[in-house]
Amino acid sequence: MGRVPAGVAWGLLAAWAVHDAEELATMARWTRTARPRLEERLPQMPWQRMELSQAHASVAIGLMGGVLAVASGLGARTGGRSAVFQAALAGFGVHGVVHLAQAALFRGYTPGVVTAPVVVIPYSVWAWRRLRRAGVPARGPGAAVAAFPLVLAGVHALAHALTARRARPARPHGPRLRRDRS
Repeated sequence: MGRVPAGVAWGLLAAWAVHDAEELATMARWTRTARPRLEERLPQMPWQRMELSQAHASVAIGLMGGVLAVASGLGARTGGRSAVFQAALAGFGVHGVVHLAQAALFRGYTPGVVTAPVVVIPYSVWAWRRLRRAGVPARGPGAAVAAFPLVLAGVHALAHALTARRARPARPHGPRLRRDRS
C-alpha cells in the first residue's frame, strides 16, 4: 500500500476555496438578476424564497469552509482513509457536475460553473485516482452523495438563522408617537 501525501487531502480545501470564491463573488447578485427568467421558465417554484443576500451567501460559504477544513484535516491525518474526507470529496465532485447541469438547464451562466470544470471536477478525479493508486479503499461515497444535500441545506438554514435578524427592519425604540388626526 502506498502513502497518500497530506497535500491530496488539503487540496480539497484549496479547490473548494477557489471554487467558492467564484460563488461568493457572483451568487447574491445572480439570484437577483436571474429570478425573472427563472420565474418565467419554472413558475411553480418559490423563487422569492431562494433569493440570497450577500450576507447569507458569505455566511453560508464560510460555514461550508469550516466543514471542508475539518474534512481535509481528517483526510490529511488518515492518509485519505477518513470516511468524512471521502464523503466530502465525493460530494464536492458531484457538486461540480451539478453546476454543469444547472448551467445547461439555465442555458447560461450560473454561479460556480466556471470553476466546476477546471477546478472542482479535475481535482476530484485526481484525488480519487491518488487514493486508488495508494490502495485506499472507498468508504461509502454513495452515502456521501446522498448526505451532501442535507449538509448543504443545514449550512443554508444556519446561515439564514444567523443573517435573518440583520435583514429585518429595526423596530423603533421608546414610546410610540401618536399621530394627530386632525
